[in-house]
Amino acid sequence: MDVTSKRSATTPLDASAVHATAPGRVEFIGNHTDYNGGWVLGATIDRRVEVVLRRRTDRGVRLESEASLPSLELDLDRVERQSGEQAWANYVLGMVEVLRTEGLELPEGFDLWVESTLPVGAGLSSSAALELATGAALSTAYGGGFTRAELARLARRAENEFVGVPCGLLDQAVVAMGGADRLVRLDARTEETSAVSFPSETGLWIFRTHQAHALSDSGYQERFDEARAARDRLRELLGPGEAEHLVDVTPAQLEAVQADLPERLYRRARHVVTEHRRAERVVELLEAGEREAVGQLLFESHESSRVDYENSTEALDFVVDRLKEQEGVLGARLTGAGFGGAAMAWTRAGYGNAEAQNVVNAYADRFGAELETLACQPASGLNVEG
Repeated sequence: MDVTSKRSATTPLDASAVHATAPGRVEFIGNHTDYNGGWVLGATIDRRVEVVLRRRTDRGVRLESEASLPSLELDLDRVERQSGEQAWANYVLGMVEVLRTEGLELPEGFDLWVESTLPVGAGLSSSAALELATGAALSTAYGGGFTRAELARLARRAENEFVGVPCGLLDQAVVAMGGADRLVRLDARTEETSAVSFPSETGLWIFRTHQAHALSDSGYQERFDEARAARDRLRELLGPGEAEHLVDVTPAQLEAVQADLPERLYRRARHVVTEHRRAERVVELLEAGEREAVGQLLFESHESSRVDYENSTEALDFVVDRLKEQEGVLGARLTGAGFGGAAMAWTRAGYGNAEAQNVVNAYADRFGAELETLACQPASGLNVEG
């Protein structure tokens, strides 16, 4: 990425600058399981956010982006949550605030320039990438010494407490810990991560519907609240110690108390309970080389999101249905929070532009709209220089 192409004179590329880059991520499987204590598999991709940070000699902060976003100037002693077109800055400012609570001293302000090849609103975690890149740059510039795992947890805090999205750790953990040729498995209960080999001669394709979703304005909060309500009711029905997290409930236990749950809460719980077990099974099948079985679980994951969690859309369903008809596609599902965004296809090596274009053409015929495609591979995670 050419970081000098559009950079403002206020943020020169010199020896004092700190550079940090963080990738987007694809949720391979584990939809909405992270804040319910379950397993998730994700992969970092070769589309990235890059930040360049230079310390100032005063208490000012200036944020700029190469995208069509307004710049922002403020006083480091008066950091406040932004709204409207400047809301993009909250991911940066949130990291400033949580790092300070963890003891990072900022004796002077900074200029921060942001560039990205990662599309915003596509369900590829552009927000987590910006948070992690910002956190790594601040930690390096001001001597914080935070590890990747620590930065991931702090980025989740920034999103929860400052931005106002009650997300789990999935996005931040995958962005921080991802790498080439592997998936990242997150156990959200323990917040431990491990690497799972990404099968050779397979690829990832993203089909972006351009139905952009902003998590803080979408049904994410509603689903979060419904999952919590389902867990709390199941605790009452099953007794003490039986549902510390929603994923602790077995499918058999859930079916046994179905009549005592509101229909909506039952379906939300059924998605989480079965999705967690699909994620566990996918790890086993990947290690055994059972690609076809993994692909079938990806399709089942999407159907569960569509029917039980109701976070899909007509456009995403259409894309997944068309992908399911193609021989080169092993599996497909929505990726990310849903409510718009993108679908992911896990493909055989021979899948290429011609096959993807067939889906694009069908989408245009059905919706009269553009479907953007991105061919990806797992790529390096968070990186910082300076």
